[in-house]
Amino acid sequence: MPDLEAVYKMVEDKYHCSDKLLPPDFSIPGLMAEICQSVVQLGTQHTVEHITQSRTVGNGSTSKCVEGGSASSTTAPQPHSALSRTTHDVHDISKGQENVKIPIANESGRGKCPPSFSYVPGNEVFQNGIVNISLAQIGAEDCCADCFGDCLSAPVPCACARVTGGEYAYTPGGLVKPDFIDKCVSMNRVPEAHHKVFCKTCPLERSRDKASPEPCRGHLVRKFIKECWSKCRCSTRCGNRVVQRGIRFNLEVFSTGNGRGWGLRTQNALPKGAFVCEYAGEILTCAEVQERAVENMKNARYTHAVVLDAGWSSGGSLKDEEALCLDGTFYGNVGRFINHRCRDSNLAMVPVQVETPDRHYYHVAFFTSRKVEALEELTWVCMYVCMHSLFLLIVLSNEAKHKHCLLVRPRKVCTRL
Repeated sequence: MPDLEAVYKMVEDKYHCSDKLLPPDFSIPGLMAEICQSVVQLGTQHTVEHITQSRTVGNGSTSKCVEGGSASSTTAPQPHSALSRTTHDVHDISKGQENVKIPIANESGRGKCPPSFSYVPGNEVFQNGIVNISLAQIGAEDCCADCFGDCLSAPVPCACARVTGGEYAYTPGGLVKPDFIDKCVSMNRVPEAHHKVFCKTCPLERSRDKASPEPCRGHLVRKFIKECWSKCRCSTRCGNRVVQRGIRFNLEVFSTGNGRGWGLRTQNALPKGAFVCEYAGEILTCAEVQERAVENMKNARYTHAVVLDAGWSSGGSLKDEEALCLDGTFYGNVGRFINHRCRDSNLAMVPVQVETPDRHYYHVAFFTSRKVEALEELTWVCMYVCMHSLFLLIVLSNEAKHKHCLLVRPRKVCTRL
């Protein structure tokens, strides 16, 4: 018998993530049938995981691979110390939590699988971070309460478009407009040419040294996308809802074979401006990430963290619990496998607001910055990480090699290898 919370989540995902919020044929008996089917499906998966842990398929490769220990059949959140026993499904690393299957390809033939972590399709609060997500917090000015159908087809842009200058960032085909993407790419590659804000007391510097923090190094005022959401009256199929629908293209986790470990690539060609995935993980404060980075260094682990500082210009001095980061070390999605490239990356990072107008928290979304060929590795500019969060990427040693970059010393910009 599966856990009932897992059943409720599966049914909720069917009606929300699959754009079936209020289908025309909705009925209570139909809803009960969905619940019964989910109980059977989850219970079957639970049994199959026990049976197939040691079973081999095809040429002797296992259908599931285990990093650091025996397999665990539970999908419930675990303490970080237990993640060394996480099981990866080589056919779908997300284990059905995404719209599409994301297989693991190990062409080296060495039988290895990605490092252990628990897959989560969305962000989860770790401990002290404050994320206010409620319908009551969304005011009339932060939603389009008078819209219906598809906002992109309306003669006048809705209230949600004001964050992007009074026009939509998306095309009717679900792509980010070229001009918008080009500006985001420029911010990533040439940050010194764009406007920055400077904190009077910077949470980043305060997390490093509370007694005598150094002056703020500046934070880019980035372009945002505001998507329509639950309090908006438009359809769930509105063109201004892209990131919240999740992954739509076929992706693949693969072994790079060139010393950079695992990477992410697309199985199909992608046009410019296409949404690939978001960077999901645990929501931590800067102080919590600093502590985690120290602990991870002792255990020879990388800290897969990104600072959510794109909206720090929207208010006054931030409290420690309001200065947030995303860390995909222990809980994350496929975004954690995207490698960094300093100048010729093919992805652009864009902050996207969905369920809250509070800019202290947003979704870190990856869109293609140019046309991407099939089986091409997906990469993003590392300058954002290096300039604003070097201490998050095990730079506590004098020299540290992180995927495609060389971190020369703490708090200095990386140089391309």
